[in-house]
Amino acid sequence: MADGARLGIDWGKARIGVSASNAGVSFAYPVETVQAGPDELRRLAAIVAEYEPEVVYVGLPLTLTGERSFAAQFVMDKAAQLVRALPATRVMLVDERLSTASASRSLGDAGRRAKQQRRVIDQAAAVEILQRALDAEERAGHVVGEPVELEAE
Repeated sequence: MADGARLGIDWGKARIGVSASNAGVSFAYPVETVQAGPDELRRLAAIVAEYEPEVVYVGLPLTLTGERSFAAQFVMDKAAQLVRALPATRVMLVDERLSTASASRSLGDAGRRAKQQRRVIDQAAAVEILQRALDAEERAGHVVGEPVELEAE
């Protein structure tokens, strides 16, 4: 069980979905969708300051065969920027394969048509990413994923 709060991030080129879980709880919930762009790190830093997470999980979009693609490199670069902006924050990359598809299916099951999903799909994908990480933590008994490493400059 998570000792501290957790955040989940679904980092896209247009929008960034953010989810959270409270300390001692293994249930993820949506927080907000951040517009990608020049102010994205400032807004994410404000969310981190508000929630004070022990860990931030960033979804890593691997291919279905587990390979890293251009999308994965984009997310790894963004996660490194987040670590540079918030060096005291522990950021972990976790497999997010099919998280958006799963989130879309869940929203559809809840009665939201595709057009209605656009405003919340990124948050729902972030919830999916964080929930998977929380479930994996519970099974493993520790924080999961791959730590974001900064290259020596």
